[in-house]
Amino acid sequence: MTRKPKRTPIWQAIATGLRADIAEGRYVPGDRLPTEAALAQRFGVNRHTVRHALSKLVAEGMVRTRRGAGAFVAARPTDYPIGARVRFHENLLAAGHKPDKRLLHLTRRAVTATEGRALAIEAGAPVVAYHGLSFSDDLAIAVFESLFPEDRLPGIYDALSGTRSVTEALEQVGITDYTRSSTRLTAVRAEATQALHLQLAEGDPILRSTSVNVDLTGRPVEFGLTWFAGDRVTLTLET
Repeated sequence: MTRKPKRTPIWQAIATGLRADIAEGRYVPGDRLPTEAALAQRFGVNRHTVRHALSKLVAEGMVRTRRGAGAFVAARPTDYPIGARVRFHENLLAAGHKPDKRLLHLTRRAVTATEGRALAIEAGAPVVAYHGLSFSDDLAIAVFESLFPEDRLPGIYDALSGTRSVTEALEQVGITDYTRSSTRLTAVRAEATQALHLQLAEGDPILRSTSVNVDLTGRPVEFGLTWFAGDRVTLTLET
């Protein structure tokens, strides 16, 4: 017996449509969204279904509501450059956003074979794993894991413990400059913990970036995995 494909709930489709409207600039921060009655007419549903969709956007931080006034756009997707010189804080500040990072977990572990190839070190060599959240204007936009080869970067664990800036931590261990040597983007589904941190539903589409940063001699100093909430970030290619 053929199983019927799972249907997307109507309220979720409405939320997706409104996210797209915001991403395309149809509504900008501060704009009042159409009334529940107008949205119900647009999508051909009742107001309760619209209210459910708006509640999802409020939980994500994209929309705010005021009693008696309606729903307003609270945030727009953040432009995030992908190029040779990727600096989280500098890039967001230059775009007029307030950047922030939150450390979730910092630990030492053995590198896997795949990670080792990216960092040009043997499988099983020690790395420092930095897990965290990236924010733009107080809204979580990404979950990340960055790996640093400890033998190549003595003192990197203590450096990362004392600052939220990877650039500053690398400077403390002698890396005065670094560049992005490769970036790979893949669409994936949010796992439970990723969804929790990004205030998404488990299985929602997100964008995974796999990258390698190298020092001035071309030696890898960081292997990074970042999972972006796709509707909150517009990735731009710098040439």
